[in-house]
Amino acid sequence: MADYVSQLVAAYPLVSEQVSKQQIEVILRELTKVIGQEIPGAIVEFGCYIGTTSLFIRRLLNELDPDRAFHVYDSFVGLPPKSPQDASRAGEQFVAGELAVSKKQFIQTFQKAHLQAPIIHKGWFNELTGTDVPDTIAFAFLDGDFYASIRDSLKLVVPRMQPGGIIVVDDYAREALPGAAKAVQEYFSTDTIRVVHNLGVIHLSS
Repeated sequence: MADYVSQLVAAYPLVSEQVSKQQIEVILRELTKVIGQEIPGAIVEFGCYIGTTSLFIRRLLNELDPDRAFHVYDSFVGLPPKSPQDASRAGEQFVAGELAVSKKQFIQTFQKAHLQAPIIHKGWFNELTGTDVPDTIAFAFLDGDFYASIRDSLKLVVPRMQPGGIIVVDDYAREALPGAAKAVQEYFSTDTIRVVHNLGVIHLSS
């Protein structure tokens, strides 16, 4: 399975520079654990941007678990304003409205790759309710960049995570975006979070 993930990541180019191939490998390897252990529930991605990670998740699901539901969530108007928890001199380039990609552009990314788009939810994470999220979640990738976005997505995801499920949080160990780690540590103790290539990986007890 590990060899398959490496081959899959090597076979396709990245469509943005917001995530590295090493990080995508980590995300996909964690996802294969959920699939291999037959953890029930949907796959969710909060913060999908142009769809780089989404494409690889879809490719993996097509091969290993094509019937599993896959939902993505994004404002599609760029980053929200920062909160005090996001203050960092290293992250001054991350401002409200940055990284704006339309829902149409996201869909076109999948069309160009000849892949079925996931179920798309447009809106700020703090405006979403429980009805916007699957009742059961097996795997969650959270890429909200800022404290409030990670906090709000965790509020939606954590109560629906299934035993044995996995949460992966982007920018967990990134100096420019300290709010991500602060939000995660409000939910989980640091000794339960494994850090790989700036990603925070949390395995829920089975």
